[in-house]
Amino acid sequence: MPELTVVILTRNEEKHIADCIKSASSADAIIVFDSFSTDRTIEIAQAAGAAVIQNVFEDYARQRNAALSSVSGGWVLFVDADERITPALAAEARENLRREGYAGYRIPRHNYIFGKLTLGAGWYPDYQTRLLKVGSARYDPSKRVHEVVMLDGMEGTLESPLIHYNYDNVRQFTEKQQRYTAFEAKILYEQNIRPKPQNYILQPVRQFWWRFVTLNGYRDGLHGLRLSLLMGWYEFKKYGMLRKMWNNRSLP
Repeated sequence: MPELTVVILTRNEEKHIADCIKSASSADAIIVFDSFSTDRTIEIAQAAGAAVIQNVFEDYARQRNAALSSVSGGWVLFVDADERITPALAAEARENLRREGYAGYRIPRHNYIFGKLTLGAGWYPDYQTRLLKVGSARYDPSKRVHEVVMLDGMEGTLESPLIHYNYDNVRQFTEKQQRYTAFEAKILYEQNIRPKPQNYILQPVRQFWWRFVTLNGYRDGLHGLRLSLLMGWYEFKKYGMLRKMWNNRSLP
């Protein structure tokens, strides 16, 4: 039984998958858990020596739970295709696998947005609970966008960060935020929440202030200002999408 299995969730990640697998080379096993990619992701992953499992994507929590159930024991380190495991993180993870009473560890991330390491506006330390003991961890199925891990044991914190190349340019950022925003609006709709007039002003302003001031986005200068404004804009868009859902419901 492998002591440490790296699991990489994918959907059309031919650009990143080879380098991601290479960064995970110290693991005992590597699984690419794929949502039926239509590009060369699977071909590249298999050529790099990873096992491939395909599973229909419903939401992030269910996908991660399905991936966890595919591993028989030991520990799983979840990594996204646009993330990289450093040698320091690999060594630190190994050192902590056999600590008594622990069921998971959260890991900080160094996020590179538009090619710039971003340490403000909520993108650092950006802890992600990704190192999980199989059988003692699962994802809350009610949290379908930003996954929440439930542990049967203690949670520790590692110091070495994952490297995350999450947005190369504004277009990529916009496309991804559009998907997140639509998903979050759908959840609000399913919770029977209706948008109020003040939501279109107060929520975007709060989001901007939270990012730029509370989470120190100003320390990243114009880069932090742009990111904070974009996140405020997508908060506005979320309530616009929610309004359209309710308007469509009222149509005969």
